[in-house]
Parts: sequence; C-alpha cells; structure tokens
Amino acid sequence: MAIEVRIPTILRQYTDGEKAVQGAGGTLADLFADLETRHTGIQARIVDEGKLRRFVNVYLNDEDVRFVDGIDTKLADGDTVTILPAVAGGMV
Repeated sequence: MAIEVRIPTILRQYTDGEKAVQGAGGTLADLFADLETRHTGIQARIVDEGKLRRFVNVYLNDEDVRFVDGIDTKLADGDTVTILPAVAGGMV
C-alpha cells in the first residue's frame, strides 16, 4: 500500500529535505510508525501520547482527520496525507 505524505518545511530535517515521502499503513497511527522506521524523530513531532499533537494539522485527501477518526483514520492505497503545522501569531 503506497501513501504519499507531504512534509512541511519545518519537518524536512527528518526526511533529508524531501517535500514528500512514501509510507504504508492501515491507519494514520500505522503510517506514522512506518515513517519513523526510515525518518527517525518525525513521529514524535506529529504524535504525543497516542494522539495528534495539538498544533499539528493532518489532512487525508484534503479532509481534516480531526473530523474523521483522528489518528485512527483508515487509509487506502493511493491516499495523500498532508501534515501542516498550525500557524499562530500576528499583531494584537
């Protein structure tokens, strides 16, 4: 099962600068564990205590997984997962 994972700039240090990597897994949790086997350290930047980190947004085929099943969202061959850090700040 091939799943494309789009990596934000801030996490590319874990993927040797790659903008997108391939992974496999039946759920997002499985996918992140699979990525960790080749890109050590990336899983801890996305997942904390078995849940998606609060300030990391993950999209499956352009749908926010927080409104599906979160880290237990099921994946299929050919899916695209996009990881985006939340943006905060600005003038008050």
